[in-house]
Amino acid sequence: TKKVVLSAEEKAKCGIPNLESISVDAACAGNPGVMEYQGVHTKTKHQYFHQKFNLGTNNIGEFLALVHVLAWLKREGKNTPIYTDSKIAMGWVKAKKCRTKLEKNIKTEALFEVVRRAEIWLHNNSFTNPILKWETKSWGEIPADFGRK
Repeated sequence: TKKVVLSAEEKAKCGIPNLESISVDAACAGNPGVMEYQGVHTKTKHQYFHQKFNLGTNNIGEFLALVHVLAWLKREGKNTPIYTDSKIAMGWVKAKKCRTKLEKNIKTEALFEVVRRAEIWLHNNSFTNPILKWETKSWGEIPADFGRK
């Protein structure tokens, strides 16, 4: 893939990230494949959580990472901003629905149970944490990135 270089003006429009935040990301070995997601402190990269599933997709991982951090921050009573590089996951959280096309079968049963619980959490809870788009083109890879590109 061709690397996009932004002008100084384009970078200025993106501003700078709030480093006192949590960044989430997912990775998938194949799509579908072994999927994992994590949440880290944006500045220090301290890992707050990490989950792994035998079969999933990157979009499901990004969605679950967002719901995981929202539920955790709500329990902690924190209004910390959250960064994701996934517009799809942001849309799914807003809709309170994981719109995956992944087939439901015996291999994905455990993952879909977690997805179901995440959707229930979204329907039963409100949150005020800002979910922000990580501007990869301007800021580089999100700190929660698994570094496998």
